[in-house]
Amino acid sequence: MGLAHLRHGILALAACATMLLPLSASAQEKTWTHAISILEPAKLPADFKQFPYVNAQAPKQGQLKLSGEGTYDSFNPLVDKGNPALGLTLVYDTLLKQSEDEIGVSYGLLAEAMFVPEDRSSVTFRLRAEAKWADGQPVTPDDVVFSFNSAKANSNFLANYYRHVTAAEKTGEREVTFRFDEKNNKELPSIVGDFPILAKHWYEGKDAKGNPRDISKGSLEPLMGSGPYRIASFQAGSTIRYELRDDYWGKDLPVNVGQYNFKVISYTYFADDDVRFEAFRAGDIDYRQENSSSRWATRYDFDAVKDGRIKREALPNEFRATGVMQAYVPNLRRDQFKDARVREALNYAYDFEDLNKNLAYGGLNRVDSFFWGTELAAKGLPQGKELEILNGLKGQIPDRVFTEAYKNPVNGDPNKVRDNLRKAVQLFKEAGWELKGNRMVNTKTGQPMSFEILLNNPSSERTVLPYVASLKKIGVEAKIRTVDSSQYANRVRSFDYDMIYGIWAQTMNPGNEQEGMWGSSSANQSGSRNYAGIADPAIDKLIKLVTTAKTREDQVAAVHALDRVLLANHFVIPMFYSGETRIAYWAKLMHPERLPEYGIGFPTIWWSK
Repeated sequence: MGLAHLRHGILALAACATMLLPLSASAQEKTWTHAISILEPAKLPADFKQFPYVNAQAPKQGQLKLSGEGTYDSFNPLVDKGNPALGLTLVYDTLLKQSEDEIGVSYGLLAEAMFVPEDRSSVTFRLRAEAKWADGQPVTPDDVVFSFNSAKANSNFLANYYRHVTAAEKTGEREVTFRFDEKNNKELPSIVGDFPILAKHWYEGKDAKGNPRDISKGSLEPLMGSGPYRIASFQAGSTIRYELRDDYWGKDLPVNVGQYNFKVISYTYFADDDVRFEAFRAGDIDYRQENSSSRWATRYDFDAVKDGRIKREALPNEFRATGVMQAYVPNLRRDQFKDARVREALNYAYDFEDLNKNLAYGGLNRVDSFFWGTELAAKGLPQGKELEILNGLKGQIPDRVFTEAYKNPVNGDPNKVRDNLRKAVQLFKEAGWELKGNRMVNTKTGQPMSFEILLNNPSSERTVLPYVASLKKIGVEAKIRTVDSSQYANRVRSFDYDMIYGIWAQTMNPGNEQEGMWGSSSANQSGSRNYAGIADPAIDKLIKLVTTAKTREDQVAAVHALDRVLLANHFVIPMFYSGETRIAYWAKLMHPERLPEYGIGFPTIWWSK
């Protein structure tokens, strides 16, 4: 995943560094390594030939027709403005490339080698001499410095994510060094290898109309990159076509062997997901990831599926190392959501069991952790190191973390529904609200409890409507507001909403990104992923323990404590997830028999018959 995904979850790309050799005190020479890792040493040696999950003989042919929902208005991946086009990661390269067969391991792409001193106060990348831009000019340290400085200057999200990176400097003819403001942060040497490297000389030139290019602004001028594809054509906001470059400098690198096998990859955008699905059925789109459990259960019975022209797979791979929290997210910047009892009451009004039965045909699981599905999810009551951490925060965190394991309310029959709604009303009462007639109102101000749930596509409405109906039973007025994708992105960046339908994905190595999701410093930082507006000193302390943990045991204990405290504060109303990637594709598409352990490699390692 590149920056297109980085905007919605860069943490899934974050890998960190432990495979680091100390500087020789006698010779003061750099000891270079071909990989950066954190959880365990890299599996592949310096002279590896290819990733083990690729087909090195895959033919390079055919067209892959993909789809998007909404629209796009920019080819610039380094600004917090507008919607970047899907597929931009095909155009640019990064310093490192993550292995999908290992957790938190990255190998050199633009960089042929890396050096990290023993205290991890910096990282130096040595660029490959053969790395070239599409116009034939070499990729240089100046390009890396320019790209990094532009990213921090023009993206609040990236500025926060890389806040501990104080400088990017050219330190040799082909060397660039990133310096950090804290030592022994295991993650920093790797995450600086993930941002897009763009061509300084191209941005310092002029476009076809003679206007100076400006990297601080969105643009629909096709981006020149160093990656395997180029933008061949597009219709603004509607379609985009990428073509494989025969002259791609890195096509024979071990990290690229058996990859980038489609001659053409195109995207067509649809305003409605049902129309998008029909385009897939008709063969106008080749591949679909299905996010609707009800559609997966009931609408794949057409002829092309029955006769094998379309294949279906439900794959757990991506979730073996990814924790997920999908939830309704109340905006704590709004006064009506500041009391945790109100937020807890909103959870008691959410009937997951009814939704799962009637809309998803039992295909969903209720999420009960910010690291759901992984070993990082808090379980039972705190013990051992986790308990020690929480004891140090007594009086600053909810007392219930010591006596109650977090559990979502359970519905499923009329009696349970009534009991949970009564509990919701009681919690509102304790927080200073009461039912008057058929409205929940504030006892001091008379203000009714009402809010808007902001969505970015009509297909989500059917999932939200049952919740709206349930809230109405206890006098809470919730309204759905669906806007186009550009307006939605802008409103979310500026925290202009009452409640959204949000999702966070977590790697097995949580680190600096936690500050951007739950830390006080990001609560009012435009473009951050702290959607709820959490600003809690105890949580800040827990995040610090996560990022500075010296051992895996310490890290897991700190993450468990963080998870437990986030849940106890009821910052979100947890929703659901399936725990597997459900895909359908026309049979002309092929993939290796053994997919990566922690991914599905799409579209990179797939090919066409």
